[in-house]
Amino acid sequence: MNWTTPNDIRHQVQRLWDRGLLLSALCDGDSLFPYRLTLKTPNSRELSERFDEVREWISQLSKGAGPYRVEWQSINHRILGTNSIPSEVWIDSMDDALGIIGRRKAAEQFSRILNLTKETRPELLPWLKKRPLQALELVDIWPQLLSVTNWLRIHPRPGIHLRQIDLPGIHTKLIEGHRGVLSELFDLVLPEESIDKHYSGVSGFCRRYGFKEKPMRVRFRVLDPDIRLMQGSSDQDITLTQNDFSALNLPVSKVFITENEINFLAFPYKPNAMLLFGAGYGFANIADAHWLQQRKVYYWGDIDTHGFAILNQFRTHFPHTESFLMDRQTLMDHKSLWGEESHPEKGELSQLTSEEYALYEDLKADRFAARLRLEQERIGFEYLRAALEGL
Repeated sequence: MNWTTPNDIRHQVQRLWDRGLLLSALCDGDSLFPYRLTLKTPNSRELSERFDEVREWISQLSKGAGPYRVEWQSINHRILGTNSIPSEVWIDSMDDALGIIGRRKAAEQFSRILNLTKETRPELLPWLKKRPLQALELVDIWPQLLSVTNWLRIHPRPGIHLRQIDLPGIHTKLIEGHRGVLSELFDLVLPEESIDKHYSGVSGFCRRYGFKEKPMRVRFRVLDPDIRLMQGSSDQDITLTQNDFSALNLPVSKVFITENEINFLAFPYKPNAMLLFGAGYGFANIADAHWLQQRKVYYWGDIDTHGFAILNQFRTHFPHTESFLMDRQTLMDHKSLWGEESHPEKGELSQLTSEEYALYEDLKADRFAARLRLEQERIGFEYLRAALEGL
């Protein structure tokens, strides 16, 4: 039987809720009601052949009425005579709609934040209308989000760190954890000149709205004992801010990058060389170090699909970079140490050399082993030393 049942009616109203239409209607007084629902009814043949089932269906639909209204029509059937059957089903009010799906309490919560927003920041009403269900998820912290939005409206582009915002009852971790929604709210209340539209998303939040960012840092080792940046230990393991590192111009000719901290710490000394500690995908911390463009740069990563993907990304900043110990021979020389990567990369990598790309394609196709991975830390240090002697 495909005739509309009371349960079908509830599902139709639930879909109105799930689409945000019921709560959106509360924002500006738009009236959805009375709202006509879809009603599938028996056809003439079914009335004749399944009359008992039709009577049961009418009884069920009638018993459920109350939250919804049934309209009837009289039909003259050549066999059954005149009968009244349901022709339309309506929801007459918002309260009836909320009641049939058990959402009255949630709607009351939404109405509270709606009224608070009307009183304090009516510019945000379009956001509530557009994203009512998301707003409902934020009901417990909505007053704090409004306070933060009010504060930035009064103090545009404040030039301080997020943690320096001093608002009673608001921990700035709340701000950091809700930068996505706050960005949408800020855009609605701030004048255009207070928004730097070159930046967007969570990563660009601070620059977009004029907050100071936590400085990115660069960790490196000077591998030449004769080059001293600091007095004291001969092991020059140094961490600088991004800006300070970019301002350097070290007297080295070779720069190595490794992704593994043990490799970073144990990397052999090498005349006229330094070593950077990478962090996987993302190289914004060294992208402005233009002096690296005048050095020979060697990237050492895992021999797996992600290792080549990171190399590919690194070359978008430093196109002259050479891979180091990421070749087919190194892979075959360490066959007993092969492992497996969990989620191989499948994309096209345009920055690889022909030899690198051929090996990447072999790894993608599982030509050596399924999801093959040779981690860089598996490579022995005598093997590393021998490779360095050739550079």
